[in-house]
Amino acid sequence: MPVYVMLSKLTESGAETIKLHPERILEVDKEMEAFGIKVLHQFAVLGAYDFVNVIEAPDNMAVARASVELGSRGSIHVETLPAVPVEEFMDSIK
Repeated sequence: MPVYVMLSKLTESGAETIKLHPERILEVDKEMEAFGIKVLHQFAVLGAYDFVNVIEAPDNMAVARASVELGSRGSIHVETLPAVPVEEFMDSIK
């Protein structure tokens, strides 16, 4: 299954939600499963983004639907990048 890196930044209302209900972070993982997406790794980070998730999804459309759903709530801004294993990338340029 294709792998993606999902970068997210909390909005002000999203930060307030997390402050009051930190368990909400893990609840989103379950919601992603409804789109056929499996969260492989989740990290809270410092810098331009607040969270980095490594996910598996059936295709780009599943990721797009999840990104629109999450973003429409007004609690986060999402940027998702397809991730290609280095070995696969190397094979493609030979």
